[in-house]
Amino acid sequence: MNDINKEYGAGQIQVLEGLEAVRKRPSMYIGSTDARGLHHLVYEVVDNSIDEALAGYCTNIEVTIRPDHSVRVVDNGRGIPIENYSEIPEERP
Repeated sequence: MNDINKEYGAGQIQVLEGLEAVRKRPSMYIGSTDARGLHHLVYEVVDNSIDEALAGYCTNIEVTIRPDHSVRVVDNGRGIPIENYSEIPEERP
């Protein structure tokens, strides 16, 4: 074992907060950063729109695959809540 690996403890763990974690390690959240990961994200977004429709909050879902291979998903549902969630503590111990 080389000297670099000998000193591994809690001090070497990097805690990523909020969106920083997703930006630095997207494959942890979507499985990969290739086409399969993109398909997973599109599936999740479309699935959320379908959930809104099944719950009676959405009557229109549009999915567009653009010429540049980007995907646009639009629905007339309730949107994504952006307020703070009280069950998640603001600071870690």
